[in-house]
Amino acid sequence: MPLYEYRCKSCKHQFEKIQKFSDDPVRVCPKCGLEVEQLLCAPTVQFKGSGWYVTDYARKGSKSEGSAKDNGHSKDTAEAGSTASVPESKPSASTAAESK
Repeated sequence: MPLYEYRCKSCKHQFEKIQKFSDDPVRVCPKCGLEVEQLLCAPTVQFKGSGWYVTDYARKGSKSEGSAKDNGHSKDTAEAGSTASVPESKPSASTAAESK
């Protein structure tokens, strides 16, 4: 259900109301009881799933990687100086058997 914003024409009290599309709009201010007007506001939208710029394309490269390349450093050399150790993955037994 959408969220609608209203403002009282006399006391300027602003409030929100969750309503169905089929509900009648609010006509009176809950604070003073006089006439209100419905405000135009941008809806909030959340895109889920694949195929959207936010979920697919925006994650492929970030601004921090680009700035590291601009400074003459690659991501690998920046990470080489970190103190955190990352465990190396070992090949599985089936992969090792196939290579012999």
